[in-house]
Amino acid sequence: MQITKAKTEDLAEIMEIYGRARVFMQEHGNPSQWKEGYPSTELVKKDLENGELYVCREGQDLAGVFMFSMQPDPCYERIEAGAWKNDRPYGVMHRMASAGKVRGVASFCLDWCYARCGNVRGDTHRENTVMQQVFEKNGFERCGIIYVEDGSPRIGYQRQKEAQADAFAAKK
Repeated sequence: MQITKAKTEDLAEIMEIYGRARVFMQEHGNPSQWKEGYPSTELVKKDLENGELYVCREGQDLAGVFMFSMQPDPCYERIEAGAWKNDRPYGVMHRMASAGKVRGVASFCLDWCYARCGNVRGDTHRENTVMQQVFEKNGFERCGIIYVEDGSPRIGYQRQKEAQADAFAAKK
């Protein structure tokens, strides 16, 4: 597998992947997270225009899609029932979806993000047990509850490099 920035010509297939992901979530006990056509075509186009939309390819086929940014996420400024692992700059992954053709796509994408900065945050709905398991099996720790733009709660996760964690703790 390989990860590249998405291209405009990938958009139709990306939206199909997101559509299949919505159905998968509903069938697996998570009917609330991506309701009403989320992510919208407009949001995905914005990710593309910002250079933050990525695709995972297996050969020539799209195996998955996600948004990755090194910009602070405003929804992560406040966290309840816990705390982030550190206050250092971080990368954030959002809107991860697999085409359902290749096993391990989500883990591969999370590893790719982690390799970019060594300090990655993400979040998921309390009903999205599949993504919770993906985060946890890839070394992410639950940090607390954050609230997305519509005010609904999400479980916040973070993974940091141990050497960075040790160095950060030593400075306290």
